[in-house]
Amino acid sequence: MSSTAGQTAASRLKIVSAGLTDVGRKRNHNEDSFLIDDELQLYVVADGMGGHAGGGTASRIAVETIDKEMRRAREGKDNPFLSVPNLQDSPIPESLRTAVEKACLAIFTAAQEDARLSGMGTTVISLVVRDEHAFFAHVGDSRAYLIRGDLIQQISEDHSLVNEQIKAGMITPEEAKHSRYKNIITRSVGFEEEVQVDVMGLVSEPGDVFLLCSDGLANMLEDREIHEVVSKARSLDEVPKRLVDLANERGGDDNITVIVVRVEA
Repeated sequence: MSSTAGQTAASRLKIVSAGLTDVGRKRNHNEDSFLIDDELQLYVVADGMGGHAGGGTASRIAVETIDKEMRRAREGKDNPFLSVPNLQDSPIPESLRTAVEKACLAIFTAAQEDARLSGMGTTVISLVVRDEHAFFAHVGDSRAYLIRGDLIQQISEDHSLVNEQIKAGMITPEEAKHSRYKNIITRSVGFEEEVQVDVMGLVSEPGDVFLLCSDGLANMLEDREIHEVVSKARSLDEVPKRLVDLANERGGDDNITVIVVRVEA
């Protein structure tokens, strides 16, 4: 678990984070990876797939590549982290998109070079907090939530078969929870050479908590339960463990990974 505070002179906002990953109760190895880079205020959860060797390799390549590419962007002449007055003009979403695309190519290339890794891929949910802005880049069914006051809102949209079925009116959200297709995703990073990356941004407020998680958490807990754990915790540090424990109590069907990031005045 990691917890640190990062602050920049421009931001006036302090960022506190904590994260944890757990193998769960049913799997014998953990294919999830996560990144907490408080210096860049960059946070990533990746849920790998592709068998014993492949899934863990894909998720690890993803978080390492995204971190490396965002650091490289910061050192470049067009540093996207320099202060930008408004959300729309920020170059960070495009930098995040490029970093995920580079991760996709790196994973695909590694799979071509090693038959044991053939067909591997990973979800990616990533967050950069900069000044009062929060930016996300997303592929797959790992999720980002915003917890603000009494509200919890899923920010990312699952790239999954059941979500397509819900949108088409074929099944209800309740039926989706018990569907045998609920683990099938329609987009992943590295399975093919290129991937379409969703990016979004929002204006954050002091007190906001962003939560990134793999489906091993999201499939086991209702949104309101996640909100309850976050709002009742005495410190942010204890939130990931409480959520992981709760998911395991429900059966721990999958690897469970969660990062929480709080914006403080």
